[in-house]
Amino acid sequence: MAEAKNVLGGRLEMCCKTPLTGFYRNGRCDTSAEDLGAHVVCAEMTAEFLAYSRSQGNDLTAPANGFPGLDPGDRWCLCLGRWKEAFDAGVAPPIILSATHEAALELVTLDELVQHAVDLC
Repeated sequence: MAEAKNVLGGRLEMCCKTPLTGFYRNGRCDTSAEDLGAHVVCAEMTAEFLAYSRSQGNDLTAPANGFPGLDPGDRWCLCLGRWKEAFDAGVAPPIILSATHEAALELVTLDELVQHAVDLC
C-alpha cells in the first residue's frame, strides 16, 4: 500500500492522538473505500462549528460508545462533506493541511482549504 499523501503532496501527517481520531482511530485522516464518510479533513474544532454540526444533527460534543465528545481546540478528522457544508455556511473550522488527506481535493479546492489553514506561514 502506498504512503498516504496530504493535500500539499507530502506525507500525510498525524492529526491528533488525544482524542484519538481518524476512521481507523490511528490519529491520522487515512481513508479507503470502506470509509463511506470520507473522514479526511484534519480540523481544529471551534465552538461555532460544533454548534453548527449539532444543529445539523451530528452533536460532536456528546460522548457516545467510546467517543469522548469534542471541545473547542480539539483536532478531529472530519467528514469531507460536513466540512464543505460548513464552508458553504461560513462556519468551517480551521484545518491542518499537512494532516488533511489528498482525497479532500475530490470535493473542495486547495484554495478553499488554504483559506482555513492554520499550518501555513
